[in-house]
Amino acid sequence: MVNSAQDYQIIPKPVSLETADGKFVVNSKTAVTAPEVLENEGQLLAEMISLASGVDVPFEINGSGNIHLNLDDSIENEEGYTLSVSYDQIVVSGKTPKGVFYGIMTLRQLQSGATETEPTTASEVTIPAVTIKDHPRYQYRGMHLDVARHFFPMDFIKRYIDLIALHKMNTFHWHLTEDQGWRIEIKKYPRLTEIGAYRNGTIVGHHPGSENDQKRYGGFYTQEEIKEIVAYASERHVTVIPEIELPGHSSAAIAAYPVLSCFPDEPTVVTHDMISDKSKAIQAAGTPKIVQETWGVFPDVYCAGKEDTFAFLQDVLDEVIPLFPSDYIHIGGDECPKANWERCPNCQKRIKDEGLHDAHELQSYFITRIEKYLNAKGKNIIGWDEILEGGLAPNATVMSWRGTEGGIEAAKQHHDVIMTPNHSCYFDHYQSEDHANEPLAIGGNTTVAEVYAYEPTPDDLNEEERNYILGAQANLWTEYIKTTDYAEYMILPRMTALAEVVWSPKEQKDWDDFYTRLQHFTHIYDAMGLNYAKHSIEDK
Repeated sequence: MVNSAQDYQIIPKPVSLETADGKFVVNSKTAVTAPEVLENEGQLLAEMISLASGVDVPFEINGSGNIHLNLDDSIENEEGYTLSVSYDQIVVSGKTPKGVFYGIMTLRQLQSGATETEPTTASEVTIPAVTIKDHPRYQYRGMHLDVARHFFPMDFIKRYIDLIALHKMNTFHWHLTEDQGWRIEIKKYPRLTEIGAYRNGTIVGHHPGSENDQKRYGGFYTQEEIKEIVAYASERHVTVIPEIELPGHSSAAIAAYPVLSCFPDEPTVVTHDMISDKSKAIQAAGTPKIVQETWGVFPDVYCAGKEDTFAFLQDVLDEVIPLFPSDYIHIGGDECPKANWERCPNCQKRIKDEGLHDAHELQSYFITRIEKYLNAKGKNIIGWDEILEGGLAPNATVMSWRGTEGGIEAAKQHHDVIMTPNHSCYFDHYQSEDHANEPLAIGGNTTVAEVYAYEPTPDDLNEEERNYILGAQANLWTEYIKTTDYAEYMILPRMTALAEVVWSPKEQKDWDDFYTRLQHFTHIYDAMGLNYAKHSIEDK
């Protein structure tokens, strides 16, 4: 049986692919076997083939099946794999279980004649003969999700992780705290979720809004739910990195515990007075702090001059750390106005006592102090590129979002960098210039072709400095993204483009070739029931 190019439509494009004639046919004799260390991957593969084919494909530890999963120390890359398919056998080998998992994700795309939601007869499910040797270009390949502006249910978080795994990406950056909502249970501070997880209204339309919808909105994840998500991600070799924003973007925490503010008795100001009637009444009754109801950057931030602030944050982090086995905690560090610090007696005293020059150095003091605490607990920090202001914390990793300049500066200082520039990696932007026919977005315009054209390693860096670029990530900020369908639409197919950018060799990038393979990849979107931007694929 002669195979054609159509049989090998894989995203991300593998490092090396050699085709051959013949096909492996799934039938009643098909079985998966693996050593005990690969039981998770073996069970997953058996289930995947069973769902696609309608055949009950068994898995057995150290059995005699014709689909073999192995570990192979000769594979150099920790996430690398080899895949060999012939008419009578499939072998997936990896340096680690993660590599084996990625080989399975490639095998998933090679299945033909069936979908995972509409199984066919076994004779129709085939896998073309092939030899693949593959490994990722970058070690960090991430997707971010903001659940603070709009809250998303557990089943969607798992679906989001499934998409990360499908695309051979390996990191889920979970943005859990914001001005508009605190989304993680902290048992020592119950008001964070009793008060901070809910706002009394939300602006209607694009910022600054036409009115307030007057609807209470919110939600949070319990610590048990967090554990469930982390375990689910771990089975799919996805690392979950939580983000606990500081010192800015902290209105929700301050609403719960006003003492964290420089000025606890000053009322929260909602931009353009787009405040809900309920919040007005609350403030009139003598409770000045509320969870923010509009978008933007706000002056009420954590007080850097009070020891109570650091005691609170350390307590919060003490509960966050055991929930997330990741090496990293993301601490935000972006968009922190300094006006309150500049007029706060406590902050000014801190500046004087610590021998700091100004409020920018106070921010560096704040970040460095939190970093030292987390380092002592075995964690490293990631921060947005504003953490460069006033001096970079000693061991910090910089996430460069305001273009690439922050990442370049950090790499030149020999700090690890994750590239996520808003011009190429912000998936809350519109996907075409015809904004009238797209759902409301924050602004900007980033097409799937522009995402695919992005190069994470800047030319400005020398060979040594380029080693500090760990990879790239796309961000989905959700000011205007209220539903799961909307979220899917905004990330797909742009996520698929970024997946190839961070995995495949730079010299193999070819937009026309990718676009052809993307047509095939949409069959997976359809099989999974995903809502995606079809015009991004139809209008090249």
